[in-house]
Amino acid sequence: MKLYIAEKPSLGRAIAAALSHTLTKPHKALKTHIELANGDVVSWCVGHILAQANPEDYDASFKKWSMDTLPIIPSQWQLKPITRTKAQLTVLRKLVKQADEIIHAGDPDREGQLLVDEVIDYLKVSKTKKNNVKRLLISDLNLPAVKRSLSSLKSNNDFISLSISALARSRADWLYGINLTRAYTLQGQKHGFNSVLSVGRVQTPILGLVVRREQEIKEFVSKPFYQVLAHLSVNKNLTTDEKTFSAKWQPSDACQQYCDEEGRVLVKALAMNVVNRITDQDAIVESIKTEDKQQAQPLPFNLSSLQIAAAKQFSMNAKLVLDVCQALYEKHKLITYPRSDCRYLPKEQLKQAPAIIDLLSRSDLPCAQQAKGVDKGIKSKAWNDSKITAHHAIIPTEKLASNSQLNSFEKNIYLLVVRQYLVQFYPVYRYQQTSLSVKIAGGLFKTKAKMEQELGWKTLFPVKNDPNELLDNTLPKLISGQILHCQRGELIEKNTSPPDSFTDATLLSAMTGIARFVTDPSIKKVLRDTDGLGTDATRAGIIDLLFKRNFLQRIGKKIIPTEVGVALVNALPLKATLPDMTAQWESVLTAISEKQSTYLHFMQPLTDNVTEMVTGASQQSFAGLPQVAFKPKRAKRKFTKKSSRVSKAAST
Repeated sequence: MKLYIAEKPSLGRAIAAALSHTLTKPHKALKTHIELANGDVVSWCVGHILAQANPEDYDASFKKWSMDTLPIIPSQWQLKPITRTKAQLTVLRKLVKQADEIIHAGDPDREGQLLVDEVIDYLKVSKTKKNNVKRLLISDLNLPAVKRSLSSLKSNNDFISLSISALARSRADWLYGINLTRAYTLQGQKHGFNSVLSVGRVQTPILGLVVRREQEIKEFVSKPFYQVLAHLSVNKNLTTDEKTFSAKWQPSDACQQYCDEEGRVLVKALAMNVVNRITDQDAIVESIKTEDKQQAQPLPFNLSSLQIAAAKQFSMNAKLVLDVCQALYEKHKLITYPRSDCRYLPKEQLKQAPAIIDLLSRSDLPCAQQAKGVDKGIKSKAWNDSKITAHHAIIPTEKLASNSQLNSFEKNIYLLVVRQYLVQFYPVYRYQQTSLSVKIAGGLFKTKAKMEQELGWKTLFPVKNDPNELLDNTLPKLISGQILHCQRGELIEKNTSPPDSFTDATLLSAMTGIARFVTDPSIKKVLRDTDGLGTDATRAGIIDLLFKRNFLQRIGKKIIPTEVGVALVNALPLKATLPDMTAQWESVLTAISEKQSTYLHFMQPLTDNVTEMVTGASQQSFAGLPQVAFKPKRAKRKFTKKSSRVSKAAST
């Protein structure tokens, strides 16, 4: 008997439907598994059915929170069944014993790999049977796609590195969250704060980003700065139909002492002197360069880029986008696996593209017109096998969508996914860019002009002009050395602006591009290609968690810290609130999954670091935390009976 172990019932049912398609007799669907007519069985895990053991499972003395027992570092890691899914584990235990062959059908990512692998290990599958486990990778729940996946099973041994990476992440979160949450909560109690101070390797640096951003805004002092525009013409005496064009002054090295770090002039008299010097003066064309340029089609979405796009366009928070994606994937079967961190597609997928496009063109949704305008012969850079990991970008499936079956949220997200897929079959965006440099009274002035030649894929996107560019070829035809005339100089006074508060879109963007916020140059270099705080699958949940714990709040679209959130960040050691450390961990975890690093290379430094931070907790002052009324009974439950739940939640 072959046993297929899926991650969720929805995936299990899709597998059973594909397997039964060629059988003459119907399958038998039970609550916990599906028995096929040929004797094979499909079952599932209902998500995680095993969890890291609680501290008290290792030693009863750990049940009470005490600095004397910290740090808690298991010598032999243990898993324990989750109570609500214990019955499913019992069924799997029986089926695994009966099975001649096991097919691992977890979701196609690191967590999905570990989720089924740890069940196989926990149930003590024999070494021979374990070595023969096959891996089934499914990212589209529609029948044709599932059947294709079933015909290309791989050896599960090929994915061990993914599992090890996820295991290292799980244990790291436990070590960091359990120990530091206990250490800092106990330290907070000494100062009268009688609630849990949850600390996690990802959640706390995110909170730190938001707290520091609001502090920057609060402390920001606006300063005026000045720009100079030269209004130029070809002729000194303007004809009736001649228009002027402008170029912006580029302060020389000698002027940098009067500029800020971004090169903005802070002294009005200096800028005014330039205005007076250039007015009614000759302007010599120092250089003029016209280039044909093109912009490739934007890549299809992964989860984070889809969440950012939805936040910008529809003001949808990350958790809502993920929930909608899950519905489109599991309920409607209209998109491929959504928890993807990849923005590329396998070349094999091109074979399904014509069928998908034809279906989209027949839809009663706005995407039908977009689908009718594609060129199926175009192949964008999105199709790149070398960029594919365990899964590919999120794209529409081979199923017809209708307006009536989707709610407004589902429709908005689906149309975003569809458009991002269809642009792969539109031409590149082509334009001509002219760069002009002129010298006026010894000063350098520059401008650019852009003339669009072929909109290509941009026909599917709203027009957003760059305010710093001159469009529609507003520059006249010029040659190097030509003498123009500066009709007048113009002083433009502006004021420096504080950074903006984070929004759902910008906070997600900060998490995916965390290298921008890393202070260590060596870490920043490492993270240029592999940055990311959290993963595509976990970021939404982590942000949502910070709101639930009353560390963050919303004011309109702004995300700002609460009083408790600010006090916690100010009380913690700086490195616990910076992204440097956890971003470096994410980099090593990625390297483990790609077989470029090892479990021990990751875990040993982490263990040393946790030990050091626990030891240093007693040096931290928590006097700035708001006071919480002491309730002995509730406090006892929170720190003992419920410690496992609180500790688990603190781990990310």
